Amino acid sequence: MNAVDILKNNTAMCRKFAVDLITDMKDSAMTQPTKNGGNHPLWVLGHLAYSEGSMIQGMMLGKDNPLADWKDLFEGGSEPTTDASKYPSFDEIMKKSDEVHALTMQYLEGITEADLEKPSAACPDEYKEWFGTVGKCLNINALHPFMHYGQVADARRAAGRKPLMM
Repeated sequence: MNAVDILKNNTAMCRKFAVDLITDMKDSAMTQPTKNGGNHPLWVLGHLAYSEGSMIQGMMLGKDNPLADWKDLFEGGSEPTTDASKYPSFDEIMKKSDEVHALTMQYLEGITEADLEKPSAACPDEYKEWFGTVGKCLNINALHPFMHYGQVADARRAAGRKPLMM
């Protein structure tokens, strides 16, 4: 297994685990993980989709983020609200998430090990340590769902559900 194969596997696997957990919370998608708030499953799903578009299409490839209209709702640092009317529907977010993820997986099918060292097309200088190459962008994108997995697991507990074992 080479680095590209590892990235393909981790990108698909980490997203699947997170999306399966989020999907299980569809009927309680606005449940925040603590009594003091936090990132609810709907926000996590939208954030992962928006961020994948930003990291891969935007920073790495220098294209427009296909979900740029969602910036105020889902960009890192945005404040989740439990007012569902402020967000697109769960199904719309899932559909857009699937579309953005498919673009990433399609890109991964066409690259080589050497491509991983290429500089990102539009990475701001202050983020080059994390996103400065194709490989760095793809790596962070692959890991990103697991950065938020625990928030969704905690929201499950806050909703009174038992842990879900994958």
